[in-house]
Amino acid sequence: MIASLKGTLETLSSGYVVINVGGVGFQVFMPVSTVLTMGGLGEEVRVHTHTHVREDAILLYGFSSEEDLKLFQLLIDVTGVGPKLALAMFSTMNAEQLVSAIAGGSEELLTAIPGVGKKLAGRLILELRDKLKSGWGGAKVVPVGDDDEDVLAALLGLGYSAAEASHAVATLPHGKHVTLEEKVKQALSYFGGK
Repeated sequence: MIASLKGTLETLSSGYVVINVGGVGFQVFMPVSTVLTMGGLGEEVRVHTHTHVREDAILLYGFSSEEDLKLFQLLIDVTGVGPKLALAMFSTMNAEQLVSAIAGGSEELLTAIPGVGKKLAGRLILELRDKLKSGWGGAKVVPVGDDDEDVLAALLGLGYSAAEASHAVATLPHGKHVTLEEKVKQALSYFGGK
């Protein structure tokens, strides 16, 4: 198993990089967000990798931190989540947002990820909620109540991404009795203040 690679960045593409280690180029599939932070061609880089073995291929999936790698490995242990879908999840949301959506029980945010339906979102929450609630590397777990689900649905319906919607909902005051309309207005004001 290849646990990490350290070498020269040889190729940058939208879903993968090629890292030259001692004259051998390793293709490493990564979330788009990680590819964008890799640096320039010819620079030395280090990535934490997961080796995925199939009948017809041995594939490497890479991440900039060990925590992201551990979350990826938790995700692919869930029935119905393969490496490609897990990468799509990381490309839609960062690790902190994913942890918050799963541990907070937000099916609405999870179903906004391409390839994740209501059934799979429920399975992710059921299988991973307790593991992630016990503390995931400082990620702030925001429990999502029924009213927050409605706010998320409204923001997603207005065209905001799952990541943007989760940031906005995280800024809402919890514990106060505020109407749904007011919560949506407060969430929209988050975008106005940026």
